[in-house]
Amino acid sequence: MSDATPPGATHRRIRPFNTKATYPEQNLDNDLCQAVVAGGVVYLRGQIGQDLDTRESVGIGDVEVQADKAMANIAMLLDEAGSSLKDIVKVTVYLVDIRYREVVYRVMGRWLKGVYPVSTGLVVDALARPEWLVEIDATAVISQPADPS
Repeated sequence: MSDATPPGATHRRIRPFNTKATYPEQNLDNDLCQAVVAGGVVYLRGQIGQDLDTRESVGIGDVEVQADKAMANIAMLLDEAGSSLKDIVKVTVYLVDIRYREVVYRVMGRWLKGVYPVSTGLVVDALARPEWLVEIDATAVISQPADPS
């Protein structure tokens, strides 16, 4: 895990990267990160069927595998940010085909059982790479420890 947080910063950037390396086939040069923690809120970049360490796509042609990997990435990033799946307050799902909705939402349901976030689902023409079928982004809070009194 890398962190691009300068000393004294009011927020923390987790897993910074540049789009030049991430999308070498595209003429891009943007500095981004996978998560930002600010004011007790964790904002995640949309997650897809990609290994965050190797940048390899997983589940090509299989929306269920891609959705599961996206949710695993979300869980990992929230953990790195000091949060967890139970702290998710909002998810947004992007599908390239409405027929994938039921499969993707079943996968999300397994990961988010008992969480009850608000959710928005959109059908889009395409994602950043043609092999990606679903993208899921999430916003979470960092829970405060329970008051022992």
